[in-house]
Amino acid sequence: MLTNVMYVTLYVTDQDRALRFYTEQLGLEKRIDFPNPGGRFLTVGAPGSPVEILLWTHAAAAGQPAEVLLGATPGPVVLESDDLREDFKVFRDRGVIFDKPEPEDYGFGIRIEAVDPDGNCISLRERSRASRGDG
Repeated sequence: MLTNVMYVTLYVTDQDRALRFYTEQLGLEKRIDFPNPGGRFLTVGAPGSPVEILLWTHAAAAGQPAEVLLGATPGPVVLESDDLREDFKVFRDRGVIFDKPEPEDYGFGIRIEAVDPDGNCISLRERSRASRGDG
């Protein structure tokens, strides 16, 4: 029986630059940084979450549309916030690039999209009170 999502892979062109973006700008924590003959195994994750994002060097694939890679459109990495409007201000001040000037309300809460240095879409979400069971 499956028990957990371990890793989600993002292709990046420069692991150090990606690490700075995800830790210094989005506030994730570095989890694993293991150089080996097959490539540097580098992961980040949200504090307290078991899921890790694997920042894997693959210059040809970084930020490319999925149809170039697999014939399908990739979904973004979705990161959850408990106060997205406040986090948005912090991330914007840290230089994160967003698709809109402010987060927007939608049927399930609040959302906005960001882009990492390699063009990977990072979707930021805050669940509505009803979907959290708060209201």
